[in-house]
Amino acid sequence: MDELKVFTGNAHPSLAKAICEYLGIPLGKAEVFEFTNENIFVRILENVRERDVFVIQPLSTPVNKNLVELLIMIDAFKRASAGRITPVIPYYGYSRTDKKDQPRVPITARLIADLLTTAGANRLLTIDLHAAQIQGFFNIPVDELTALFILSDYWKKKKLNDLVVVATDIGISKRARDVAERLNAPLAIMEKRRIGNVDATETLNVIGDVEGMRALTVDDEIDTAGSLINTVNTLLERGATEVYACCTHPVFSGPAIQRIAKSPVKEVVVADTIPVAENKKLDKITVLPTAPLLGEAIHRIHTGLSVGAMFE
Repeated sequence: MDELKVFTGNAHPSLAKAICEYLGIPLGKAEVFEFTNENIFVRILENVRERDVFVIQPLSTPVNKNLVELLIMIDAFKRASAGRITPVIPYYGYSRTDKKDQPRVPITARLIADLLTTAGANRLLTIDLHAAQIQGFFNIPVDELTALFILSDYWKKKKLNDLVVVATDIGISKRARDVAERLNAPLAIMEKRRIGNVDATETLNVIGDVEGMRALTVDDEIDTAGSLINTVNTLLERGATEVYACCTHPVFSGPAIQRIAKSPVKEVVVADTIPVAENKKLDKITVLPTAPLLGEAIHRIHTGLSVGAMFE
């Protein structure tokens, strides 16, 4: 493992340290900071020539700063003659802008892919992209992991009776079905539509039977929690006895925490692809670690083993 180097930007250093603990290697040394004029400076403090370099950096808040920080780090490694550079982006920001659904709008998820490749990335490692087609935006190998097994195992240990798994919209239904199969539970789907360009949705219908059942909603991320609250309220109106929620990415922007605190949802379980600030850690929010998942994937990529075999 001497040729393997793991570095981190400022987005999620605790995750990078946990990954290095799993791998049994020290975290790479680098200076990454912002000058008073908001220009970002990066300096690699150890030799990376011909090394296999992994850079841990979710595109979480502040999204644009963390993105530019990552791009500059990749450029620094490229100019330091790193053998291979793999950005590890547990949460791929801008992923919801993955198609032209209105006239004269960008496909920002593709733009980010181009920026990463142009900067010098040779490979990408990520978790639960918003849409599978984002992998096709890259001309380099993309390894997409999933946290659904981590989430499913948590709920399996809870042993909830009369459970129904609920996909929060049709787009997430395939992943929700996988969770339902692992929990040996039926599947229901929320039918909803997004209202304009604001973070608001309108719940239209519940496809499936939830009356008298404990409902577990599955989504890829919780942003402002508006959609989650609408879903919870609708499920309770349709006869669900209790509602639980899980997602991979805890964005928790704007009024999300206040909404979750006031809502009747019993528990919200998330992965730590994004750091959850201490003031956002409610009693009803459970954060599960992804370091073993990412650490094992990094080990397999470095040693040439199959990443897909992790999920077989």
